Amino acid sequence: MATTRIVLITTGGTVAAQSTPDGAVPALSARDLLPDGPVAEISTVDLMSVDSSAMTVADQFAVVRAIRAALSDPVVDGVVVTHGTDTLEETAYLADLFHGDDRPVVFTGAQRPSDAIDSDGPANIATAFAAVSDPTVRGRGVVIAFGGEILSARGLFKSSTTELIAFDNIHHALPRQHVGDDVPTAARVRVDALQLYPGVSPGLIAAAVSQQASGIVLSTTGAGNTHPDITAEISAAVTAGVVVVVTSRVPSGAVIPTYGGGGGAVDLERAGAVVSRWLRAPQARIATLALLSTGADTDAVRAFFAETALG
Repeated sequence: MATTRIVLITTGGTVAAQSTPDGAVPALSARDLLPDGPVAEISTVDLMSVDSSAMTVADQFAVVRAIRAALSDPVVDGVVVTHGTDTLEETAYLADLFHGDDRPVVFTGAQRPSDAIDSDGPANIATAFAAVSDPTVRGRGVVIAFGGEILSARGLFKSSTTELIAFDNIHHALPRQHVGDDVPTAARVRVDALQLYPGVSPGLIAAAVSQQASGIVLSTTGAGNTHPDITAEISAAVTAGVVVVVTSRVPSGAVIPTYGGGGGAVDLERAGAVVSRWLRAPQARIATLALLSTGADTDAVRAFFAETALG
């Protein structure tokens, strides 16, 4: 039987963390995280050692470039990436958007530090390595291995701050969408994400525009609804050349323009906003960031989210 060749890329996070008087901090190297037993021929890359909450956009693009570099070797069968859970859904999805290869890329992490008696890291890492050799994972794009489950990066969200089954998918069959083969060295634009709520100041959108945001993702109430005052600000932002994407703060269900009344999703779409039917704010922002960073215009962004809506 041929040896499976895997590249392990580590970035820090709880899976590599150890407890200190000042809290758990990443401390372990890639070699420390290798699974027991001769499961594969493994090469390691210690890319960074940070909490994922402290990752920058440049860090996230660096992870994607490291994956691409690993897969540039044709003898590599797949890649495993260890990552903190706070922003795993974002980095994994960014990687998926630039992953046109059928070879598996598997993200994993942990909810409990490596020195906890009941640490879940080793089991998750073992599951991730096993997934690389699983023929059913090939061709699925980027996936995550967590709590004994294999989930697509597309539509992924963190569903629990403490449970060992920490992730879920808002939709389990979103299509693979390839943004491009050339991974930017960093985001070439800024995309802001804003939470909308009763009493929110419409001026937040104007502020983002004035600070040169190229895109704005709005997390609305319900199925894409907000106050009528927001609609005028969206229209002004779109006129200024800013891409505005509307999603929902509700964890589950499609965002389908249904309501009017001046601030319903029907009104926001008419004002020029792009409706993200399935992707919630973190991943909608990543998609917009990736698209604009590779030169996409508003029409291309709209087409991307329309394709996502077909899933």
